[in-house]
Amino acid sequence: MAKILRIDSSSRQQNSHSREIADFFQTIWLKKYPNDEVIVRDIVQTEIPHISDVTIAGYYTPKEQHSEQMKLATSLSDALIDELLSVDVLLLSVPMYNFSVPSVLKAWIDQIVRIGKTFSYDGKSFNGLVTGKRAYVICAYGAGGYTQNGQMAVFNFLEPYLKLLLNFLGILDVHFFAIEATTGDEATVITNKELVRKEIEKAITAS
Repeated sequence: MAKILRIDSSSRQQNSHSREIADFFQTIWLKKYPNDEVIVRDIVQTEIPHISDVTIAGYYTPKEQHSEQMKLATSLSDALIDELLSVDVLLLSVPMYNFSVPSVLKAWIDQIVRIGKTFSYDGKSFNGLVTGKRAYVICAYGAGGYTQNGQMAVFNFLEPYLKLLLNFLGILDVHFFAIEATTGDEATVITNKELVRKEIEKAITAS
């Protein structure tokens, strides 16, 4: 039995394309792997605070030397990292906001990217410590042309950033699914949703 951590980051609770496709992914996954467990963390409903000066100080201070303030400031980071390390699969549903990730997702990232916990540095090179996991990332783009070297690809800081970040942490098996032109006409949106659903079914069947 595998454990899946699903992170939802769309500000929209209703009519969210990224959430809808993530729901589809979860349904198809559990149809194939009915005994798997899915942990859903909605980082919009349960907001992740941005890191502070004391949080950063805690990251670079040995645990045995933590002040009470550092312990409190890093406690959420500890919990989120433990949650990430405990699962086998990471599922991210991510809309593009202004060419990048939503700020709530960046806040989660800043809590879990932590030296000595999720990556190491020996003075010469970095090594990811979040190994042996797979990641699936569902990206929603309001316009078209962001993927497959389209005309808007130069503005796509969403997929390249997340791929680099996940690889940096040690998650090398990363799969992206994109729904584009979500602000287009109804027929276009329906067609694009069907395309991404087929890609997801194919990927899960092959997993």
